[in-house]
Amino acid sequence: MTPSAACRWCLLFWLVVGSNLTAAEPEPAGDAAAREFFESKIRPVLVEQCYRCHSAATGKAEGGLQLDSRPLTRKGGDRGPAVVPGDPAASLLLTAMAHTDSDLKMPPKKDRLPDAVINDFRSWIAKGAIDPRDKAASTALAPVSIETGRQFWSFQKPVAHTPLKTSHAAWAQRDLDHFILAKLDAAGLKPSADAEPATLLRRLHFDLVGLPPKPEGREQFLRAVQQGSLDVALATEVDQLLASPQFGERWGRHWLDVARYAESSGKEANVSFPYAFRYRDYVVDAVNADIPFDRFLVEQIAGDLLPYDNDKERARLLIATGFLAVGPKNLDEGNAKQFAADVIDEQIDAVTRAVLGNSVACARCHNHKFDPFFMDDYYALAGVFASTRTFFGTFVSPTNRIGGDPLVLPRGAGEQILHASVTRAHVEMLKQQLVDLKAEKIVTLTDALRVFWRSGGIEGELERVDEDGRALPLAMGVLEAEKLTDAPLLERGEVDRVGKTIPRGFPRVIELPDLTTIPADHSGRLEFAQWLTHPDQPLTARVITNRVWRHLFGAGLVRTMDNFGFSGERPSHPELMDDLAVKFVANGWSLKKSIRDIVLSRTYRQASTYREDAFRTDPDNRLLWRASKRRLEAEAIRDAMLSASGELDFTRPVGSLIASTIGDRPISLIGLDTRLPTDLDGSRQRSIYLPVIRDRLPDVLDLFDFAEPSLVTGDRETTNVPVQALYLMNSGFVQARAAALADRLMRETDDDEHRIRRGYQLCLSRDPDEDERRAVAEFFRQKMLLPGNEEQRRRQLLQTYCQVLFLTAEFRNID
Repeated sequence: MTPSAACRWCLLFWLVVGSNLTAAEPEPAGDAAAREFFESKIRPVLVEQCYRCHSAATGKAEGGLQLDSRPLTRKGGDRGPAVVPGDPAASLLLTAMAHTDSDLKMPPKKDRLPDAVINDFRSWIAKGAIDPRDKAASTALAPVSIETGRQFWSFQKPVAHTPLKTSHAAWAQRDLDHFILAKLDAAGLKPSADAEPATLLRRLHFDLVGLPPKPEGREQFLRAVQQGSLDVALATEVDQLLASPQFGERWGRHWLDVARYAESSGKEANVSFPYAFRYRDYVVDAVNADIPFDRFLVEQIAGDLLPYDNDKERARLLIATGFLAVGPKNLDEGNAKQFAADVIDEQIDAVTRAVLGNSVACARCHNHKFDPFFMDDYYALAGVFASTRTFFGTFVSPTNRIGGDPLVLPRGAGEQILHASVTRAHVEMLKQQLVDLKAEKIVTLTDALRVFWRSGGIEGELERVDEDGRALPLAMGVLEAEKLTDAPLLERGEVDRVGKTIPRGFPRVIELPDLTTIPADHSGRLEFAQWLTHPDQPLTARVITNRVWRHLFGAGLVRTMDNFGFSGERPSHPELMDDLAVKFVANGWSLKKSIRDIVLSRTYRQASTYREDAFRTDPDNRLLWRASKRRLEAEAIRDAMLSASGELDFTRPVGSLIASTIGDRPISLIGLDTRLPTDLDGSRQRSIYLPVIRDRLPDVLDLFDFAEPSLVTGDRETTNVPVQALYLMNSGFVQARAAALADRLMRETDDDEHRIRRGYQLCLSRDPDEDERRAVAEFFRQKMLLPGNEEQRRRQLLQTYCQVLFLTAEFRNID
């Protein structure tokens, strides 16, 4: 069926039965990723490059322009608006930064800012110039002192709490329920009734494995509830789901959001990371194995420094350090010092934001404006990562050749190798070509570019084989650097303004007396990992349990998932947060035990039914008087279609599209390689295995609020925009799944009534009510009276019916 025909059928069917299939959409969660981009990429540049001449703090507004608040930035100065959201060409700030107007250059009397910075501003403006600065500061903000910081709630060690007595104590199933009840009691509210068992089952399946329950499993569960008890049936179901291989794919993807996992460098060059898939698979396997979370973190930060018994374990630990290597990189940066400093900065930001819920990277250019992190703290950590060599392994060598090499794994590990071996003669030929190229005389820029690209390709090919031409098992990751060094403090973060040397160490606001020194012959990475996972560390367990809570309830106890600092939101239930963190550590840092405890609580079991009295008191449901309706993530929407159509392939792919060789060479330069398919949605395997290419995501991920793969993302946005509906109506992928589901229904039964019922069961995990059944049956009856081939018409009707089920809000939401 053509897209236009599908639209006509869908619209016609929608007019008949659409009102019976809709459900309320959840409210958007806000522009958290956009605000994070501003805070990490835009504000620091404004502070360092612009505020000295254009801010209230300095008392200067040269040219009538102030840039320390959103209203004043958009108002602009004597020449006009500095920033016009959505229109980079009309934004004079960008014009000045790019030096495209000889009479308007900022910063004045200085070289043009790096292309990466200018492109960040261009992207920020094009996407709406999200800017949380409502008012200009009347004075410069003084950083929080270390002593004051140690008194702040998140920097104090969590302690176990005894829940208060409540008026509905018999309602509680778990300790956490008592904490929820206490807050509800204080507000004069009561919890909601339990959700219907079938509704609860669907919620549980999507939350734990990211897939709908099978109709047969649903019937079995409902029988178990009727014949026994809901408590026993739920516990049995939860244990089965936690043991399922699909659990690691679902919850591993949550961690990949935080780990800013991607398969290309991003930035201007956007070169592929062909070995990133090994880190993705490591995460899935580690989550399925329920590796204690403290060990999970240590492996990713310092796995290369841990003991091992065999080559297979050594390879696994090396692959784990891919966490430090998969971040975005500006491979066009020609200044080696700047490139190295930027890689270190990105690693510091990723580790501290992911694990501590605070970014120490904000202290790169100045003491942190809000939190007790100082430049000395930043450069103490910078020394740790400056003593680390990062391997990210690109098929084409970057301009600066820093760290572009892949990490070689032990041959005995048995890791699958996706590239071919070559002959020894071929290796020698490549080496000679490289020698000849480097001997060529370079006169023009064209000569230089020709030599660079040819030599880069040759070096990339040589890196993939040994001296005999045998293909090597390769990965992304880190090792100790040959030279261990302390980092100098860089004034304003500028690599050419070198200040005093800072000894390697950790943020001083958190005191862990037995982990204060780093041996001279260590980089400090292993000690840093141990510092992060120390039982007395106040932040790590809180941050991860808060991440778990957010994925099960739609919002964290602290809603600012990646900001546990002074500018972040305070916890809605501080005693509960502490209690969960303490138990998480006491239970061996087990992710599965923590999830099991939460999903078997009465709090999780509540219905999402709207109650006027409770809504007036707590419109945001921060007290959890009901379950919040939630839209499914992009991956769950796509996987649910494949599950309903019966096409879902549960096998893990070997490698990924980016790791594959197409023709005689691998995909490398994302923007220039025309062999990269335009349709990246088409695989029938789970969505976690779709290619994650920075700035070129598969449509379904891009449209349904996938995590920005260049940033630590603990809380995805949730939008509801027309282009999502257009995708569900016109996408070839969605139409193909609807056709496959129609074929499945025709194979499984000859009766249209049964097909209607089966469609509801496969897509919505319920039977149609009587009104819905009659409306759909009448639609079928009327359309079957039209002239033409009956079998063909029936199949078209079924495909339309199936696609409309995919279009419903109920399909892409959980109650």
